[in-house]
Formats: sequence, C-alpha cells, structure tokens
Amino acid sequence: MKSRNLNMDNDMQIKPVVIVPTYDNGKTVCRVIEDVAKYVPDIIVVNDGSRDGTAELLRRTAKELMGTVCGSGVQDESSELNGSGDARMRITVVTHGKNLGKGRALKSGFAKARELGFTNAITIDADGQHYPSDLPAFLRLINEHPQAIIVGSRDLRADGMPSGNTFANKFSNFWFRLYTGVFLPDTQTGFRAYPLSRLHGLRLLTSRYEAELELLIFAAWHNTPLVPLPIRVHYPPASERVTHFRPFADFARISLLNTLLLFVSLLYGRPARALRRLKSPFGRITVRLFCRTTSKIIDSAE
Repeated sequence: MKSRNLNMDNDMQIKPVVIVPTYDNGKTVCRVIEDVAKYVPDIIVVNDGSRDGTAELLRRTAKELMGTVCGSGVQDESSELNGSGDARMRITVVTHGKNLGKGRALKSGFAKARELGFTNAITIDADGQHYPSDLPAFLRLINEHPQAIIVGSRDLRADGMPSGNTFANKFSNFWFRLYTGVFLPDTQTGFRAYPLSRLHGLRLLTSRYEAELELLIFAAWHNTPLVPLPIRVHYPPASERVTHFRPFADFARISLLNTLLLFVSLLYGRPARALRRLKSPFGRITVRLFCRTTSKIIDSAE
C-alpha cells in the first residue's frame, strides 16, 4: 500500500508525509527511509546536526527501492526522484547546523511539511526500532480521524523491552494523566501521526525528546482527540543500541518540566479543557440539566 492522497471527505483530501528526525543514526537511517518508502512516497528527513557522516550517507546511498535514493537533498532542499511504474518519490532533507534536540527537529519537520502542503505528518524514529510496515494502520486511522493525533502504543510487557523504558513510560503515563485527566497506554513513543493544522503556532517549553510529551499534553488541553494504535517495536541488544539519553542531566530537566507543567495544568490546562467541554453542545446541555436539577432541589427544600 503506497499512499500520497487519502479521501477525507467529498471536499478535502488528506496528504500524509512521514518525518524522520535523525541524530547520529548513520547505521540505520537509510534502511528506515527505504522501508518507509514502500508505504508512503513523501518523506522529510531532519538531520539534527549529526556528526557521524549521516549527511553524506543521505546524499550518496545507492538506489535500492523503486529506483529511489536515500536522500540527495541538502539544507532545506527537496529532491524528487522517479520510482518504478507511476509512483513518484519525494525526499526532502532539512539540515540543522548543530544538534538542537528532537523537539526542534520535529518543529522543523512540521514547518517544512506545512510549507509543502501536507495535511498530516507521521513521525518515526531513525534508529530502526519501529516497523514501517505499521504505516498502513496509521494511514487508515488518519483517514478515519483526520483531526486526531494517532499515538503508537507499544506492548510494555513484551520480551526485550528494556526495564528502564518500561519504568520511564509508566512514570510518564502517570504524569500525563495527572495533567490532563486522559489515559494513554504509551506517552513515550515517537511513532505518531499529527494533524498539522492543530500544531500551527504551538510553542513548546522544551527542545529535546520530552517535547513529544508536551505535544500530547497541550493537545489534550485543547481537546484534540488522541487515538492509541498498537504497534510493534524492535530493541537491538544493548551493545548495538544507540541512545542519547543522559541519566542525570535529562532526569533533572524532566523533573523541572514536570514541575512547570503541574502548575500550568492547574492554572490553565485543566480549566481550559473543562471550559471547552462546557462550550460544546453536549456541555451546554449538561449545564442546563445541572441548573434545572439544582433549581428543583432548592425549590423542594423551600
């Protein structure tokens, strides 16, 4: 299944694109892109200041799938490449001069996607842990819920899941539910689909990987639907795993973020979510029923 446009309704069409943020993933990023190209012909790669030769790999990787190369663009440059049959591949590479963090890489990818006229962006990690063969399921749910964020949900009990990842995800899920009142089975995955119209103008507090949690929190506060989707995940042996997690520095930063978000949720997030619900037709009916019931109780007490 390869999709460029999906039917949204009679008047609009969904144009999906896959965004691959990468930082020092030279061993895996080209394979990920080639696998993604089997399902979605439009790909944006954000090279976030890689120092391991990723930029050169993106330029020179030989043609492997459908006559396409794994990226030949340079900074903010699109490279459209003919594939086999009638398919047409477009790979856009956006380059950061230095490492700015995954949050900034995602923002650059979203901005480029909007500039190119796409409506929905699917993000997938460049380290090879996600299965691009799950993309058709994302495309199906995007078609069913074009204004929702589709959140990949890993099986945290699966064999091979690092214990640290399991703990971190449960910890993140707890705080997310506290901030928003919404339960999600996996708030840490990077395999998601976003409606770009819901992200326009969004400002994040952080620029690194915890920005993905921020995106979900602010989306929940603004009543953007969050739809979980079961996905598979592959974790290579510890000796082969590439991680940029810095235990002490990152934990301190995440703790500070949680403290700030707790205050923001109490002062803005939860009240704003409740107010938007009250403004909805269902909310207005609920308020009327509550007022009538309260009035009857008061009248009967008199």
